[in-house]
Amino acid sequence: MPHEVRAVVAVKKGAPVEVQTIVVPDPGPGEVLVSVQACGVCHTDLHYREGAVNDDFPFLLGHEAAGTIESVGDGVTDLAPGDYVVLAWRAPCGNCRSCRRGRPWYCFASRNAAQPMTLLDGTPLSPALGIGAFAEKTLVAAGQAVKVDPAAPPEAAGLIGCGVMAGYGAAVNTGNVGRGDTVAVIGCGGVGNAAIAGASLAGARRVIAVDIDDRKLDAATRFGATHTVNSLGTDAIEAVRGLTGGFGVDVAIDAVGLPETYRQAFYMRDHAGVLVQVGVPDPDMRIDLPLIDLFSRGGALRSSWYGDCLPSRDFPVLIDQYLSGGLDLNAFVSEKIALGEVEQAFAKMQRGEVLRSVVML
Repeated sequence: MPHEVRAVVAVKKGAPVEVQTIVVPDPGPGEVLVSVQACGVCHTDLHYREGAVNDDFPFLLGHEAAGTIESVGDGVTDLAPGDYVVLAWRAPCGNCRSCRRGRPWYCFASRNAAQPMTLLDGTPLSPALGIGAFAEKTLVAAGQAVKVDPAAPPEAAGLIGCGVMAGYGAAVNTGNVGRGDTVAVIGCGGVGNAAIAGASLAGARRVIAVDIDDRKLDAATRFGATHTVNSLGTDAIEAVRGLTGGFGVDVAIDAVGLPETYRQAFYMRDHAGVLVQVGVPDPDMRIDLPLIDLFSRGGALRSSWYGDCLPSRDFPVLIDQYLSGGLDLNAFVSEKIALGEVEQAFAKMQRGEVLRSVVML
């Protein structure tokens, strides 16, 4: 029997989001119905509202969520009603060319629910990143629901589903930060601070936070930054080199996604260092670098997609690190809000006033 629930919908490009009643079907084969308890407000949701991802309006926003399984469809054997889960926007198919090569974190055919959620008039909704969790209930593929320890509160656990995993994974999975490494992270928002935390937990001996906002730099020290650089009035490349004996860092992480921050990350690396881009650029942005520098500086230039994570492997580990006191997820939660306050949360996010606003349901 279909469920009528409240949800946040982006009706048209650039328009304020609306709380509407939507229709969520019972799960079909390979699907699960999730009762959402908390969902973080992520920049990606704003990108959807602005039409920067695609123009498949109306969108059902929200994707950084935790909740409980309400019911499961045919063929679902590893989840049951009552299970506490974090939702993932990557659910490896197991059959694509990447999965068959043993690289499921690059799955090219990630699974989503087959049935659409709709407006009351039957208009199909496009769920953000295949999830749509600014809703009292949502329908996802079973592989998108990852069981974690229920001791973690949903406002903290849900953040693993996107921003924290993206940043943490950029350092640990993509950048392969190890003991004794030096690391620079440009951009100290939610993703950047998660990269700082990941690098610190991985054993980096020096983690340099770079931003143009002293408030964010102060916060970055809570996540493990050993040094900070305000690049508003300082040459960030020279400052980072100065903190690393003149050499540069082993791993430079761009958590902003601008041509200038990419260039900074490229040149603040040591020779043969790794650049990891996890900040998402606009489609029209370009970068111009001398080819001789690409050759002579060596190393690796890597893009980090969702922290190159495998949710079924990584989500439980991060939750365990949180519960043991190693990863402070609570520090990412700037405020808890109601479903009707998402539009105000977007404005706060754009002004840099919050790391994460979290909708509680």
